[in-house]
Amino acid sequence: MPEWALFALASTVGYLAGSIPFGLVITKAAGLGDIRAIGSGNIGATNVLRTGRKDLALATFLLDSLKAGLAALAFTYIGGREAGFVAGASAFIGHCYPVWLNFKGGKGIATYAGLLAFVTPLKGLVIAAPIWLGLFAMTRISSLAALAAAAAVPPGTYLMGERNPLILGGLTLLSLFVFWTHRANLGRLLKGTEPRFGTPKAKPEE
Repeated sequence: MPEWALFALASTVGYLAGSIPFGLVITKAAGLGDIRAIGSGNIGATNVLRTGRKDLALATFLLDSLKAGLAALAFTYIGGREAGFVAGASAFIGHCYPVWLNFKGGKGIATYAGLLAFVTPLKGLVIAAPIWLGLFAMTRISSLAALAAAAAVPPGTYLMGERNPLILGGLTLLSLFVFWTHRANLGRLLKGTEPRFGTPKAKPEE
């Protein structure tokens, strides 16, 4: 298969996989209604957590991660690491702009984590996970933890030995995209008005 055709297939399959709205499907199946009607209105795990069901939030996070990770794994096997990265990155875009939901999806943190876990597990994920967990534990602000982790991934991955230009460039673009999906949160962070998770007025950020 020509490289352009492989990348086109990886992009299409990855995007369609990423578009599966697991948060919406899981909460509806559990009889909790439309997750888009509560909290931030997003379909991601953090907003699912706002229903009070930690088990459903964990399931959403894992499935949103796996839809990027498994797409990346499949195309890595089929066509190599670059094709795998393209598939996983496309799943990230699909999660944020799902075709099934009029292109209104989540903010991409779980799918980004899934991509890192399967494409750069000993680099990107090792960098991002401790930063997110540490900052969230200290501040209880999901968006701050997500933004800091995303910002650290491209330079940290490079410092840990990643030299593939497509992957480094792609990680940089995806991290910038995380800032775009969190632009409203970023504005509140700069103003000092971003709520902390777990407080009565907290608005989940995933």
